[in-house]
Amino acid sequence: MSARTNKPHEIVEQALAMSRADGCVVIADEHSTANLRWAGNALTTNGVTRGRTLTVIATVDGKEGTASGVVSRSAVTAQELEPLVRAAETAARGAGPAEDAQPLVGDVPQSPDFTDAPAETSSAVFADFAPALGEAFARARAGGRELYGFANHELVSTYLGTSTGLRLRHDQPTGTLELNAKSPDRRRSAWAGRSTRDFKDIDAGALDAELAVRLGWAERRVELPAGRYETLLPPTAVADLLIYQLWSASGRDAAEGRTVFSRPGGGTRVGEKLAELPLTLRSDPNEPGLECPPFVVAHSSGGDQSVFDNGLPTHATEWVAEGVLKHLTTTRHSAGLTGLPVAPVLGNLILDGGDDRSLEEMVAATERGLLLTCLWYIREVDPATLLLTGLTRDGVYLVENGEVTGQVNNFRFNESPVDLLRRATEAGRTEKTLPREWSDWFTRAAMPALRVPDFNMSSVSQGV
Repeated sequence: MSARTNKPHEIVEQALAMSRADGCVVIADEHSTANLRWAGNALTTNGVTRGRTLTVIATVDGKEGTASGVVSRSAVTAQELEPLVRAAETAARGAGPAEDAQPLVGDVPQSPDFTDAPAETSSAVFADFAPALGEAFARARAGGRELYGFANHELVSTYLGTSTGLRLRHDQPTGTLELNAKSPDRRRSAWAGRSTRDFKDIDAGALDAELAVRLGWAERRVELPAGRYETLLPPTAVADLLIYQLWSASGRDAAEGRTVFSRPGGGTRVGEKLAELPLTLRSDPNEPGLECPPFVVAHSSGGDQSVFDNGLPTHATEWVAEGVLKHLTTTRHSAGLTGLPVAPVLGNLILDGGDDRSLEEMVAATERGLLLTCLWYIREVDPATLLLTGLTRDGVYLVENGEVTGQVNNFRFNESPVDLLRRATEAGRTEKTLPREWSDWFTRAAMPALRVPDFNMSSVSQGV
């Protein structure tokens, strides 16, 4: 009999009961997905999948310290459950003392729904979206453009149990939509993306209309050289840059002098002013529409996460408050090393503090500059300054006297998100957005558009 046929909380309890280690953490992730794909104004595929991943973390106390062993497997059968637990224990006994060792978390309020069945998605999540998409296909066909893209909805129910008595559960819906419109000759392309929990807030017709406008802008082509340009970064581009900044905000790495957040001469830049605008960069597990796990779920140790912190409650955290650096990411272990407060990485990111102005209003207030669609292929060049490089994609537009007058060539850029916050002269209205580059790993973001007076387009790119 497959363990998949058992209830996930029962699997967690069985694995914990089998443990012979000094400590044990079991994480059962029940996941289901539903998706649609389309090309050339027609649906091509759709499907629904379900599965379970089981992670067992064993801890073994020794004279030199506590060691940990982690084993994760999918589709575990009832016969494979005990061997999985033993494998984690063997890995722990064969490992040296874990540097991040801490007592397993205890004394946390239990989830009242721990024994409930997992939440599941299905094709019904697209009940309203799919017909609207069909109507968009018809309009696009009549307008001489082709729509390509995909919609994906995932629902993960995580059950976390420990030998210290924790029994926690969280349901996480994640929906993404990416829509490309292309001209029949493929010379013009425009992109739009959205993040959603349930697809009820996605307007396929409005997205198609937005892309039709952008394809119209691209009918006039203007070649521009590399250089520094006043640039409007839309929310998706801002999200991609600031997510990388969050991933690079390790308190330990900063304290050890290895990052942009290291203070010359020692220590960190916490307390230093990073932005002239009163911008606040924050995470909150209870942010409406962007909810994420209210406790740590760590399937492995590394960077600023620790398996010993599993179940640790997470709270609203301001990384930057009104322009001032307030927190860097830490585990309990790295917080003890650095003297910084415990601040786990959370699953969402919000930047607010700008003006209540739409991107269209910011365009209307631009004398001459560039309007980006999105960024991609972002890579780190220099961790000491967090200098990133990457490419623009699917439309860079020239703005003159408050109007978009054409599409320009793509560019490679070289910029640091930390330095961009310092140089930004205007931030618009914060809105939910889909980070295009990191959408496989991080989807829950809300950002404003930013105006940067001298964005560095370091070279011309021939990409579409």
